[in-house]
Amino acid sequence: MPHVTCTVDIAAPAASLFTLSQDYGRRQCWDPFLREAHLLDGAQRAAVGVRARCVAHNGLVMETTYVSFQPPTVVAVKMTHGPRILSSFAGSWRFIELPVHAGLTRTRVVFRYRISSRPHWLSFLLDPLLAAVIKWETKRRLLAMKRVVETTAILAGIRAETVASGPPPAPSSAATDLCTRLPREQGTHHG
Repeated sequence: MPHVTCTVDIAAPAASLFTLSQDYGRRQCWDPFLREAHLLDGAQRAAVGVRARCVAHNGLVMETTYVSFQPPTVVAVKMTHGPRILSSFAGSWRFIELPVHAGLTRTRVVFRYRISSRPHWLSFLLDPLLAAVIKWETKRRLLAMKRVVETTAILAGIRAETVASGPPPAPSSAATDLCTRLPREQGTHHG
């Protein structure tokens, strides 16, 4: 069963990056892998036991359940329904705030995935192939998150929501405008 690990350092606090990564209203603002992402069963926020549905840019659909949710450091999911080629999939995202350097807060973001393919008798061939594709996509996702966070004001809305009490408001028109602009700006990065 292959494991895929990808890491990037981003100039932002761990709490803001954690929140951005789990904000399904903003997910498509930075994640080039996804065509669609939302929580299921009326859930408003991610939490242990909450289910999510994601559709990749290539049309593959996966439903997951949150098995760990520990803001601002770790979140983990496991597949409950997915593409026929996957017999299992699990992933964790870790956010490790690094020592402040030159007055700049930085966070190491680590995405780890564990996969296995089917049919089992072909896994010797399919597992390494799937791992290579997932590693390539994961690197793209992390670099896209880094680029959006470090070159736009996407975290400004998250910081404002964190300060306010109660449920987060819907993304502002500025965030919505950003989300609609980014995919066009990322055009060549969508694959």
